[in-house]
Amino acid sequence: MTDIRVLVVDDDFRVAGLHRDAVASRPGFVALEPARTVGEARAALAAHRPDLLLADVYLPDGDGVELVRSAGVDAFVLSAATDAETVRRAFTAGALAYLVKPFDTRVLAERLDRYARYRNLLTSSRPLSQDDIDRAASVMRGEREGPSLARSATEQTVLAALGADEASASEVAERTGVSRATAQRHLTALAERGLVQVSLRYGSTGRPEHRFRAGA
Repeated sequence: MTDIRVLVVDDDFRVAGLHRDAVASRPGFVALEPARTVGEARAALAAHRPDLLLADVYLPDGDGVELVRSAGVDAFVLSAATDAETVRRAFTAGALAYLVKPFDTRVLAERLDRYARYRNLLTSSRPLSQDDIDRAASVMRGEREGPSLARSATEQTVLAALGADEASASEVAERTGVSRATAQRHLTALAERGLVQVSLRYGSTGRPEHRFRAGA
């Protein structure tokens, strides 16, 4: 998966720098040079084609919510505005998250990690199932599925991720957006029920790697 390019849009250079640094600290993310106005943001969108926009509402030359609406990329709104109308406008414009400033940078880091998983789940060459779509939406919202439903949905996702290919637990984790440990656990359970075949592949280090293939 390629790095996620993020553009921060905030007219306060100190705040913009904090948010840029929070993005840069997350594995798998690249922070572009922040924009301070709508005009600068539009120029950066055209020049750098970011994957994610982090936009303030009140900008010197326009409205950050309208920027989100017209940008054509995923976006979070980061603003001190707490009136219901602004928050509704942000979500109607397509914002995936709304963070009220000031906030601890750990809050932004957690939202970015959710977004990475959400994006990974929706970046697939295969057709998405309803479970895939529901899982992506739940991940972005930070929701936890019930144990029985989560187990069933995750196992189906893991099994579907194998397709006709042979794969390791790490490769399945990358395809589905779950952790390697979760992928390994579900692959082992599927193998115990005869739904997945397991083989060993020896690499250059001599340490065997478990490989999984769908089908009895």
